[in-house]
Amino acid sequence: MSASRKIAFVGLGIMGKPMAVNLVKAGHHVTGFDLSPASIDTVIAAGGHGAASIADAVKDAEVVITMVPADPHVEAVILGEGGVLENVQAGTLVIDMSSITPQTSIKVGKAAREKGVRTLDAPVSGGEAGAVEAVLSIMVGGEAADFAEAKPLFDALGTT
Repeated sequence: MSASRKIAFVGLGIMGKPMAVNLVKAGHHVTGFDLSPASIDTVIAAGGHGAASIADAVKDAEVVITMVPADPHVEAVILGEGGVLENVQAGTLVIDMSSITPQTSIKVGKAAREKGVRTLDAPVSGGEAGAVEAVLSIMVGGEAADFAEAKPLFDALGTT
């Protein structure tokens, strides 16, 4: 695996914005999307790239990270019309870092597998300060090989 990855980061809020910036600082090619243009501008100012839509953000991504508020947002962003699964290539690794119910993670995983897309469920703990300082605790569920592939990204975001 190359050191630098093409990452789409969807959800640039209180947690997602500093996480995306930390991935840029770690040398990754990060394209951010959020409903707030100011959040996208922050990622661009840090050396990342912006996208006008989820489809635009994820089209060439090797890894897609989602960080949105709750279950309905995850379902809309990943499973919904114009969402991640409609627009990524088979084989892409989708990492949802939102705090959601196991039922939603299972639903997302099943839909992704049907499209040949790999997923990790990786909610975080540590709050905004942990996101800014890259000291989040990340709880990861998924296939061991996918975790191993994502580990350098997790190392750029957290310590545990």
